[in-house]
This record gives sequence, structure tokens and C-alpha cells, in this order.
Amino acid sequence: MKKLLIAMVLVAGSVYFLFSYFFPDIQINKYSNIAAVHDQQAIQKGWIPAILPESAYEIAETHNLDTGDIFGAFKYKEKDEKSFIQYLSMLNDEKHTFEWGNFLFRIDREQNKVKFRNKPDKQQH
Repeated sequence: MKKLLIAMVLVAGSVYFLFSYFFPDIQINKYSNIAAVHDQQAIQKGWIPAILPESAYEIAETHNLDTGDIFGAFKYKEKDEKSFIQYLSMLNDEKHTFEWGNFLFRIDREQNKVKFRNKPDKQQH
């Protein structure tokens, strides 16, 4: 009986380890507009940059609770492009990457779409 209990604990521990290793804790959230972001407190949680324009819509973000990696995208109305971009700093790279706070941005001005991610943590990578 004691051996059976030990075997069950070992199997349960192994299953837990395998699931947590191969299936990280990833969460995907979608918001119709900036009001929905505020309602879900996604900015306060650090999942969405606070700099989003008021016209932002079709907002989506994916975050990995294990690694802290955040990826997202949103669309915006052209009227907000200039006021949004004025707060960003361009990085010296060939990919036209902008930064603000702890986030990096890529802007597609033709489609009024922005992709964002948090800056990689150099200690983890």
C-alpha cells in the first residue's frame, strides 16, 4: 500500500512537470476598444501599453505568465496617428521599431495597425 501511494505521487508529480513544461501558462485576451481594456484593467496589469490612442480597436494581446512575454496588436483611426507616434522614440534598426516605456512597437501606417511587445528581459534570454 505504501509503495502504491509513493508511485501515485511520483506519477502525479511527473505529469504536473510535463504539463507545465510543455504547456506554459499562456493567456490570450481580445478587446473591442479602449474602454474594454480599461474595464478589464489590462493596462494596470501591464499587458497593454498605457499609450494606446483613444480610437484603438480590435485590440489583442497574448501574455505568458511563466516568462512574462507579451505580444499584441491593435488598429487605430488615422486621426490619432500623429498624436500616438509623437510619444514614441525610434530605435536605430532597419525594422523601424519604436519604443515607449517597457514596450516596442511596429507601425503599419497603410493599414493603421500596430504590433507591440514588451522589451525582452535580458536575464531570461
